[in-house]
Amino acid sequence: MMDLERYFENTKGTGVLATADKDGKVNTAIYSRPHFLEDGSIAFIMLDRLTHHNLQSNPYASYLFKENEEGYKGKRLYLKKIREEHDTELLKSLRRRKYSKEETKFLVFFNLENELPLIGDKK
Repeated sequence: MMDLERYFENTKGTGVLATADKDGKVNTAIYSRPHFLEDGSIAFIMLDRLTHHNLQSNPYASYLFKENEEGYKGKRLYLKKIREEHDTELLKSLRRRKYSKEETKFLVFFNLENELPLIGDKK
């Protein structure tokens, strides 16, 4: 997990988080790099929008990260939600940017179920 954390600390790129509701209707959204926590979980900060709503009925998500390089380099992370918090001190300490207006923010924690390269199927 430490290699993955270091990768995201040192690599610029664009991330997309995909979720689906209980009926399988898919949503994708641009998301910043994940936060890696000491307990081994991965977390994302979310507003109360469709991605967060989907995770209430379907705990699975996929995070695709494309590096800002020529070609197709990056990672695919397959995730399962384990818990969430809202507007906690931990969430506030992890924020990388300020939000334009005060909305409820959630810190959603995931277990990493699988990691694959952006292209190919090595695992």
